Amino acid sequence: MKKQFRVWSSFLMLTSCSTLLFVASCKKDEARPDNPQTKSEPRVETVTKAGGKSVCYVEVNSNSLLNTGKYTLTTGGQQLFDIAIIFAANINYNTTTGKAVLYNNPNVTNVLVNKNTQIVPLQNKGMKVLLSILGNHQGAGFCNFTSRAAAKAFAQQLADTANYYGLDGIDFDDEYADYGNNGLPQPNDSSFVMLLDELRKLMPTKIISFYYYGPAASRLSWGGKKAGDFINYSWNAMYGTYSVPNVAGLTKANLGPAAVDIQATSQSTANWLATQTKNNGYGIYLWYNLTSTDKHVYFSGVSNILYGSSVTYTP
Repeated sequence: MKKQFRVWSSFLMLTSCSTLLFVASCKKDEARPDNPQTKSEPRVETVTKAGGKSVCYVEVNSNSLLNTGKYTLTTGGQQLFDIAIIFAANINYNTTTGKAVLYNNPNVTNVLVNKNTQIVPLQNKGMKVLLSILGNHQGAGFCNFTSRAAAKAFAQQLADTANYYGLDGIDFDDEYADYGNNGLPQPNDSSFVMLLDELRKLMPTKIISFYYYGPAASRLSWGGKKAGDFINYSWNAMYGTYSVPNVAGLTKANLGPAAVDIQATSQSTANWLATQTKNNGYGIYLWYNLTSTDKHVYFSGVSNILYGSSVTYTP
């Protein structure tokens, strides 16, 4: 499954998407927080770098998550990418039980079960690793839970998975749910906030992020609570554009208005987006679609603006 491809060029947005063909569930007996394998691996402290955080989604169906760890600042040696995101697991619908379930396709599963070689090496460099959750055309999504119990049950699956595999958090991407399929309801105002509320209770110290897109983007407050009370970061979803996510409760340091598709956004646009991010005081710069190709020259254009340093590539 591919993340929806969005690039604006001369005010023209080209969009393409492909459908997930194969999915495999996280085994129930593996996703237990009391399992001894949930113990945290040794970590190193991230060396703070001025200029904010760089976040990168990786399509693990076709690319290695480890590519995010190959880029460092030439001056200072810090990692270019602060957060690497596994794209993507799915929220599916079990027609037998009538419940939303967390599923991973074989490539996502491969990353998770091989965490010692795919995830821990990045964490040992001071990076954070998140799992992105995406709809899968089955009618189940973050915005159509009709009870707190149902939202809590899915939040428990997310927290169990993050704990078992030693992940640093969960990312929400409200695309491809196809609300209404399988007779499921359309989005409602309470669902996403309830889900975030329940997940934060289960993951008090882990990261929760929101890819600012889809029905969830217009359903961020309910019952006196707001999404910004529970999530750490939110970023723009439209590649090649500059747009501040409207998430009440998050400061500029936790918002990313600049979004870049590494394979499609021009160097000049990427640099302009970095300049806007820096000049306006925002703390996140979003990258998408990192492959195995050496892109340190491209990254250096942005890095010199944000961090005052070029980028070094180490295969």
